[in-house]
Amino acid sequence: MSVQRKRHSAQFKFEMALEAIKNDQTINQLASEHGVHPSQVSQWKRQLLDEGATIFNASAAQQLRHSEVLQAELYEQIGRLKMELEWLKKKAARFGRGAASDD
Repeated sequence: MSVQRKRHSAQFKFEMALEAIKNDQTINQLASEHGVHPSQVSQWKRQLLDEGATIFNASAAQQLRHSEVLQAELYEQIGRLKMELEWLKKKAARFGRGAASDD
């Protein structure tokens, strides 16, 4: 018989970590109130403190992803245009030689 693990939402984890940072209650008190292990609360608190600054960098990361997508599209378009140019050069050369031999 297996025991199902509890899955907590991101909002719940954030609220627990925020309460732990406030230091209104000890981590053990918070954990027992909400039915989670104290080490889990400590882990969520540490994660919030470590990765909290990335929240404010989200716009920079989004701009970087947008520029990478735009760059990939432009390189794709350049490649397509190069292929079309080569094809047109071959066709034009064939017509140019054919016209010269008709004289």
